[in-house]
Amino acid sequence: MEKYYIVDSSILPDVVGKVIEARSLIENGEVHQVSEAVKRVGISRGTYYKYKDVVFKPGQDVSTRKAVISLMLHHENGVLSEVLARISDAQGSILTINQNIPIHNWASLTISLDISNMLETLDELNADLHDLRGVSDVKLVSVE
Repeated sequence: MEKYYIVDSSILPDVVGKVIEARSLIENGEVHQVSEAVKRVGISRGTYYKYKDVVFKPGQDVSTRKAVISLMLHHENGVLSEVLARISDAQGSILTINQNIPIHNWASLTISLDISNMLETLDELNADLHDLRGVSDVKLVSVE
């Protein structure tokens, strides 16, 4: 199970901050392509793609925080309902759900949720989801 930490940037390689800066340039519309952003901040495209979904800067406006989680669900009655109830118990607000057709009795599920009012951390939620009957391979895909 993955764990997430907030660390002082002084202990991280410089490329981490540059990836965040490049992503910000793209999100703010200052540049339109990844190649422009990475050239401006001085990193390679490979470095950008390696870190872009795993490093982020805590936002000033926590009222609109979002996260995307992926899970594998066993194809049996009630498993999806238990996942949704657990997210609701944590005060996560589900924005989108995408579940694929089960193959060999397992279906992939991707959920995007508003986490601004959650009563616990994403690590705690992910651990609890992983412990549910019929759930495996819980991963945090991204956080905004």
